[in-house]
Amino acid sequence: METLRKFEKVCEIVDQNDRSAARLIPILQAVQSEYRYLPEEILTYIATSLGISPASVFGVATFYSLFTMKPKGKYIIRICDGTACHVKGSMNLYEALRNKLTLKEGADSTPDMLFTLETVNCLGACGLAPAMVINDEVFGQLTPERVDSIIDDILDKEEKNEFDTHGA
Repeated sequence: METLRKFEKVCEIVDQNDRSAARLIPILQAVQSEYRYLPEEILTYIATSLGISPASVFGVATFYSLFTMKPKGKYIIRICDGTACHVKGSMNLYEALRNKLTLKEGADSTPDMLFTLETVNCLGACGLAPAMVINDEVFGQLTPERVDSIIDDILDKEEKNEFDTHGA
């Protein structure tokens, strides 16, 4: 049933883009927005739907850094490690987040897929150094304590949403 739902949504996205190979990038963006990554079987399906080779679709999906073939969490945390942020301790924030999220060695996502932690070369927020972005929200002039508080706020919000959905 989940697989069927997966392909129904992809069909919708492909149809909205007129089944045009020229619209491959917007199609991939929409699919990734829906699933938080690009599953291999969906890329093959897109290729077939557009009448192009799977290699072409995989080539585009792996060439552009905005696409990922690996599942990511609901909240994608990007810590800036550009010069200004690095000098002001961004890697201390990164380590504080790894500890707060209890990420195992080599893992960048929490087991429940709530959070994914990444470093980026620059967020363009040098005046706010050290900075991070969670999904589309920018946080600046951070300390490990403030980062901890931001994660607690997200966890509280998630717990409240869980309760609202299942309890009250």
